[in-house]
Amino acid sequence: MKVPAIRFRGAGGAEVIALDELEVRDPGPGEIQVEIAAAGLNRADLHQRRGAYPAPAGYPPDVPGLELAGTVVARGAGAALFAEGAAVMAIVGGGAMARRINLHERELAPVPAGLTLTDAAAIPEAFLTAWDAMISQAHLGAGESVLVHAAASGVGTAALQIARVVGARSIATTRTAAKLPALTAHGLAEGDGLVVVDGRFAAAVQARTGGGASVILDGVGGSYLEENLRALAPRGRLVLIGTLGGGGGTFPVGMALGKRATVIGTVMRARPLEEKIVLGRLLATRIVPLFERGLLRPVVDIVMPMAACADAHARMERDENVGKIILAW
Repeated sequence: MKVPAIRFRGAGGAEVIALDELEVRDPGPGEIQVEIAAAGLNRADLHQRRGAYPAPAGYPPDVPGLELAGTVVARGAGAALFAEGAAVMAIVGGGAMARRINLHERELAPVPAGLTLTDAAAIPEAFLTAWDAMISQAHLGAGESVLVHAAASGVGTAALQIARVVGARSIATTRTAAKLPALTAHGLAEGDGLVVVDGRFAAAVQARTGGGASVILDGVGGSYLEENLRALAPRGRLVLIGTLGGGGGTFPVGMALGKRATVIGTVMRARPLEEKIVLGRLLATRIVPLFERGLLRPVVDIVMPMAACADAHARMERDENVGKIILAW
């Protein structure tokens, strides 16, 4: 069957974005077909459009979208985890900006009770990325501190909320002072927001924490690498989740050794199916209940029609958003 889809006609600027069609097969054994209501826009989509971040094998190479929310419309042989009509959400390696998609049923999680599909589309990538990096890998715990870079992003606002849930203190950075007041609603204490000027923040982090951050969540990358190590506490954990500021940087080995630092690099998009299933179960069993208890909430900057995808890319490139930009069918 052919369904509407956003497609990239080559690599380049917004001019390569087109509303087109995609052929979608019937669901196979253990798979569920989801009619997508909305998808979150991510920096990875911008990188893919420019030709710098191709989709992993098994996903349409020219259809963007890493997270979705929608309704179950068909089930393959043996798929019984969700009934037809169920509201579900998931992260994917690509293809979330098509009207339908087939996924293994265990990649999916139920939409938290009380949330719309549009709100749910703001959850999977942001909250799974933050949880996987800070909790599963860096083991952030109560009484510790976490430095969250680009804190007004989808991942950043999710990280602030998760830190509050586990009893950790957040220090947040942004390049735009006007965004700081909005972050207090997501767990940032007054005075713990920093505006980064000329790439410097370590001294301010050290002063606020009295010894450095226990964990640093960094989606900026190379340009922050040395300053991150200066901001890190002894035996701290630096988790690298992106390269917004470039892929190269100076790594002060002596400082890392002296601090007995742990440096973790992680991505989610290219993980194999069995690991995506683990993430789906994490979302369903650990994260969804926190939304239903009111301890976490999606942060939606703006909802735009899927046909306005080019305008959504422009908004993200201008760095105007606080939270997620959502594209809805």
